[in-house]
Amino acid sequence: MVQKPESTEKPEFLFADKPVDYTEALAFMEARVDDIIAYRACECVWFLEHPPIYTAGKRADSANLLAPDRFPVHLAGRGGDYTYHGPGQRVVYLMLDLRRRGRDLRKFVRQVEGWILAALAEFNVQGCIHDDQIGVWVPRPELGEQREDKIAAIGLRMRRWVSFHGLALNVEPDLDHFSGIVPCGIADRGVTSLVDLGLPVGLEEADQALLRNFDTIFGSISETITQIPE
Repeated sequence: MVQKPESTEKPEFLFADKPVDYTEALAFMEARVDDIIAYRACECVWFLEHPPIYTAGKRADSANLLAPDRFPVHLAGRGGDYTYHGPGQRVVYLMLDLRRRGRDLRKFVRQVEGWILAALAEFNVQGCIHDDQIGVWVPRPELGEQREDKIAAIGLRMRRWVSFHGLALNVEPDLDHFSGIVPCGIADRGVTSLVDLGLPVGLEEADQALLRNFDTIFGSISETITQIPE
């Protein structure tokens, strides 16, 4: 008989010390999610970067891929349209067991959004969310009335109530790399980052802000932080 983990078992937090190939990340997530489903492994939260790529979600419209030869394009299997990943962007993959967290996908999405909002608030950035558009935005009145730029994208997938994929927070990426797509299929808004907003914030500072707020948003935080092996 498979023994379920204790309800108080904490997620494992992993930090990659160099960019991770997207296909390798997908393989890791697939295997870890299967192990979580089978109660062979605890939940996992993985902080990483990717080399420059465009990824296509399940609702991706080919018309939103403006420069198909600029970077590799990967089918992601998550929700959403096209998005960009690259250096200076903090990607966080959330492999969490919603069987133990309420089986409420809408609530989970709001938790992910709330996590980003709480981390941004530590840098005095007032983010906002919208019921009809998943992600986190920043008002830019200095650029135009009612102008908002996207600072974080969210794309999630569920397998038997275990989540994978996650979020991408723009800390200091090359924003020109977003010009090869219509980010998330939204053409009438821009893209920004913490550095673009004039904040001298690096990935480590962003990570610490996210970590400090994980416990409040999702529950207990792990004391074990590990490096991905070579």
